[in-house]
Amino acid sequence: MTLKSREKILIFFVIIAIAIWAFDRFYYTPQKKKILRLKEEVKLADLKLKESLIYTKGVETVEAEVSRLEKELQVFNERTLRGEEFRAFLKHLAKESDRLQMKMVSLTPQEEKISPQEGKKVSSPFQYRKVTVHLVLYSTYTALQTYLKGIEELPFLVTVDDLQIERNEEMMPFLKVTLGLNVLVISV
Repeated sequence: MTLKSREKILIFFVIIAIAIWAFDRFYYTPQKKKILRLKEEVKLADLKLKESLIYTKGVETVEAEVSRLEKELQVFNERTLRGEEFRAFLKHLAKESDRLQMKMVSLTPQEEKISPQEGKKVSSPFQYRKVTVHLVLYSTYTALQTYLKGIEELPFLVTVDDLQIERNEEMMPFLKVTLGLNVLVISV
């Protein structure tokens, strides 16, 4: 049986088609799936890398903040007087009120103990006490501003909890100032 040229061409194209199908079926399609899987793995790795970069930046900022706070604490510890805080506060008040021509009407200190949190025993060598001071004084606005700035520069922690300024026509140019301050006293 001899094949005609048409049949030979047809068999040739069938063999080429079968070769292309076999190439696609056994090589190209598995490689394509493998490439897609690897692309997904690369995307996952990139996502994890970006997350780790974000965490690294977060850790760096936290470390910088901790370092800054440690420096502030060190400066604060260097400035802090141990056990002499209230006496220094009263000296500062006397000196500044005289210098700034502020008239003291009343001064009411009240001491309260800061108790350690229940259930938590802190082995600190220092015991803290808080002294609340209520001041009523007559002052000009600029003298009050200077006095409050001076409180900020004291070598211990003084917080202004309450500040009330009243203007009275009879006391001009002075203002009636009511201050609520907390002075932390460290007992060694």
